Amino acid sequence: MTIFGAHIPFAEHCGVEDLGHGEGGETRLRMAVRSELENNIGIAHGGALATLLDICMGTAGRTRVGRPVMTLDMQVSFLAPGRGTLLGVGRVTKAGRSILFCEAEVTREEDGELVARATGLFKPTREAA
Repeated sequence: MTIFGAHIPFAEHCGVEDLGHGEGGETRLRMAVRSELENNIGIAHGGALATLLDICMGTAGRTRVGRPVMTLDMQVSFLAPGRGTLLGVGRVTKAGRSILFCEAEVTREEDGELVARATGLFKPTREAA
């Protein structure tokens, strides 16, 4: 399985699905919250949400520059319980010569409630995509 042309083993482990591009170059992903992704109170573990947000931003960055990117920094805000199926949208907000500024949001597919959001800095690698 690939996500926007890249094989990401951890994304596959988490069940992250590529939903294609949205408007303005956004990347769209989906992840169903399975028991392995839950915390001790039965909602999505913060690490699972952060993973989805990171992949959303990273794929947006990679599709913008045409090569892999590395996460340099990331800030996450958890806003509501993650349950059911989650939708993630990532976008590049500014692309410099050596750094990409990105943001992402995760909502619940069932009701559209905002679950988490993140901003991040990404660095393109020298490696070809």
